[in-house]
Amino acid sequence: MDVESIREFCLSLPGATEDVKWEKNLTFLIGEKMFAVVGLKPGKTVMSFKCTPASFAELVERKDIIPAPYLARHYWVGLENTNALGEKDLKRYLEISYQLVLEKLPKKVKDKIS
Repeated sequence: MDVESIREFCLSLPGATEDVKWEKNLTFLIGEKMFAVVGLKPGKTVMSFKCTPASFAELVERKDIIPAPYLARHYWVGLENTNALGEKDLKRYLEISYQLVLEKLPKKVKDKIS
């Protein structure tokens, strides 16, 4: 998936917003908390997202997927290229990331999203 396809998909999730952070990363948020990051400039990873501990262990064993710099302790993975996951898998993992972050939001914030 290219950046625009990822952007369209992430913004199709209920209450999702976007913001450019650190001058080079397009971030996707729910309730002002990040659930995915896409690099807009060349770097070690092209994209990062949150996953479950089990998925984290499985994904980092794959080629071109690494523990995300600065966020690995919170079970974020980084894709070193856009082909590290197929479109179907990437969308599924983005939905999971979205749900993981949504579940941790305060009830008051969740109520505004629903």
